[in-house]
Amino acid sequence: MSDFLLILNRKKRLVFREIEEYLQSFSFYPDYCRVAKRRFPLVSFHRQIVSDYPRRQGKYVRPTLLLLTTQAMGFSQKKALKTAAAMQISEDWLLIHDDIEDGSLSRRGKPTLHQLYGEELAINAGDALHILMWKILADNFPLVGYKKALAVEDEFYRMLGRTALGQTVEIKWTQENRLDLKDSDIFFILDGKTSYYTIAGPMRLGAILAGASEGQLNLLYQFGQYLGRCFQIRDDLLDLTSDFSGLKKQQGNDIYEGKRTIMLAHLLRSAKGEDRKNLLEILAKERDEKSKKEVFGVIEMMKKYGSFAYGEELAKKLAQKARDFFERNLGFLAKEPARSQIKTGIDFILERKY
Repeated sequence: MSDFLLILNRKKRLVFREIEEYLQSFSFYPDYCRVAKRRFPLVSFHRQIVSDYPRRQGKYVRPTLLLLTTQAMGFSQKKALKTAAAMQISEDWLLIHDDIEDGSLSRRGKPTLHQLYGEELAINAGDALHILMWKILADNFPLVGYKKALAVEDEFYRMLGRTALGQTVEIKWTQENRLDLKDSDIFFILDGKTSYYTIAGPMRLGAILAGASEGQLNLLYQFGQYLGRCFQIRDDLLDLTSDFSGLKKQQGNDIYEGKRTIMLAHLLRSAKGEDRKNLLEILAKERDEKSKKEVFGVIEMMKKYGSFAYGEELAKKLAQKARDFFERNLGFLAKEPARSQIKTGIDFILERKY
């Protein structure tokens, strides 16, 4: 696991250097729409808000997988940096909006952007980063050529569109307080929000740059389904059992939100008698109506009925399926050390602590 953390940090330095250049220059305007000098403090304030999440820097799993896939297929890492930077910026703007939708209190060890500046300015900052993402992708055209740059943009469109669908379904089922969800229903959400966006999409983007065939891209999507589901189950377990190594203030945030997870679906199938009655009463409440005692009561129920153990076991099975699929079907990711580093990433995703 520590080996992959080193890889993440090395790739992060490269990608963030690219991002930082865009953050420094995106609010410089040409002569025809130049901002008057007396307005410079407002421009600086705008840049400060827009740059906040990118400068906090997350784990960089997505751009790292993108660059490793590119290298494993023998393509230039340098020419893939803009695509990797756009991938990371997409996470930053999505998280700003996601934090508002979920009512989250903290992000990467600090208060969420809407907690600092209010929802209106936070939404606008997310919009600005969204715009910046497309600018970075547009700059790909002279770097990698028209055909590949267009294919990369098309992949972003499909990946982000599927992610938005996953978010729609998750919010809808949470608002409806759905109590009958099966694992397959949860996987339907995860395959858009996590499997495609976090694993398959970044790897497919790296492979597109390297000239992958349609068959190879399809195989990467299948691999991403296994590993992405594992990633999200681990993420949800961490939300219930830890503070993400001090990066989150509120344990059990998913329960406050009413988010439908594998563990909650298992508990709804398993809880009996008074436990089930209490659980349904808590889930029927809005976020602000739930007490810390009630949330921790649900966590204790998950322990009692084996929901944590169920999630842990399922995550392990999915990680093993990902390993087996990688060995059987992804031989085209052949170049070392990138191939071995991707395999190390499977263990990191299963065992991570934050």
